[in-house]
Amino acid sequence: MDLGTGSVKVALVDEAGETLRSASRAYDLSSPHPGWAEADPMEWLHATTAAAGQVLDNGDGAAVVRVGFSGQMHGVVLCDESLDPVRPAITWADSRAGNEAADMQTVLGPEVLARLGSPAVSGFAATSLRWIRVHEPEALVRARYALQPKDWLRARLGGMVATEPSDASGTLLANVDEGSWNDDAITWSGVDRDVLPPIIGSSDPAGEIHLAGKTFECVTGASDTAAAITGLGLSIGDGFTAVGSGSQTVSLVPRPTGGISHGTHLFATAGAPGSGWYRIGAVQNAGIALRQALTWLDATAEQANAALDQGVHPSDPLFVPYVAGERTPFVDPGLRGAWLGLGLDTSREAMLRSVVEGVAHAVALGIDAVLGAGAPLPDPLPLIGGGSVDARFRQLIADASGRRLAPRDQPDAAVVGAAFLALGVTAPPASGADDVIEPQNSAHELLAARQQRLVEYVQQSHEQ
Repeated sequence: MDLGTGSVKVALVDEAGETLRSASRAYDLSSPHPGWAEADPMEWLHATTAAAGQVLDNGDGAAVVRVGFSGQMHGVVLCDESLDPVRPAITWADSRAGNEAADMQTVLGPEVLARLGSPAVSGFAATSLRWIRVHEPEALVRARYALQPKDWLRARLGGMVATEPSDASGTLLANVDEGSWNDDAITWSGVDRDVLPPIIGSSDPAGEIHLAGKTFECVTGASDTAAAITGLGLSIGDGFTAVGSGSQTVSLVPRPTGGISHGTHLFATAGAPGSGWYRIGAVQNAGIALRQALTWLDATAEQANAALDQGVHPSDPLFVPYVAGERTPFVDPGLRGAWLGLGLDTSREAMLRSVVEGVAHAVALGIDAVLGAGAPLPDPLPLIGGGSVDARFRQLIADASGRRLAPRDQPDAAVVGAAFLALGVTAPPASGADDVIEPQNSAHELLAARQQRLVEYVQQSHEQ
């Protein structure tokens, strides 16, 4: 099971990593106030049970060995003893806790934050919990647990209340090097330590869950990126760029070193506490910004990609895609989107083209940040994710980043990784690229100049 930001996918996966059957169900984020990004966990539960029922409707439940979980990182589900939510879940895309993040950065300082693996940002469990402590203290009074999304889902289905190193490392409450809760961060957040679950291994047994009238053994699981690393069979020195609601550029590193640099993060891989790590450039505004802009323009993604057929024009407006704040490389929850250079002669097609271009720039800046932090990336760089399937958009990312890309059509990497964790098997080593996208020099030169203009605009926004 892969509990994503906008949908859940449930799949039956064999030991070779083949998806035999799958189903997904969508759900919405809500934004009752500017910068908020919340979800109703009960909608996650209903969507999961519906998708699982579809997958298991022909009796295949008898063949299921175990269930593994993958899920969106950083959010927080406050729930009572019965695991009923006491308020909507705050997701990773939420930017309300900007003041709390600034306070955490100042109070804890770089040494503690380096142990936590990340700069202090909004949307992580620590800063969201501090916001709740300040603004909704009654919710904490009612809460028994503060859980990560996939951990709440597993527990609500009947499994153990627990988490594991990869999701714990994305809370700003845990020591990334050893996979243990950090007392300084917990004290700062204002919550009691006993609301946090124990940290166990990603493949450790986590009780039994109940689905479609059947009972299954389950394991703890992993965060979505860590599960994708498992599903892709990556090891130290490997990496990839993924594009979905956000974009992640990942480099597997041998040691939990390097501190916090270029707005990147250090997280734990799936496994036992203290067993592995990866450096990541985490871009919030990819598909989430594209969908919002397409809503404004009453257009489809295919129409936007089709506008790329003629290439980016120097006269096109420049879309600044940061509609939900940004993490890598700017670390600024207050950033907002914009169109620069609109004129009376600007066509709707040019605006559509600029939206896709702006997202490509955000992806490229995430790649640059990981490299700038000293983490290596392979050449060519694997490109995965459901947001990168259009060949025109893939070429645009290559041109915007100036890097050779190797598309890998593995949209199920996270759900396959979750299944591998449940089965206790290891993915075969990542294979070489069958197809390589080369950046086009002339397009790269134009896009590099436009990307610099975007960066300068954001920097000016910082100063203001």
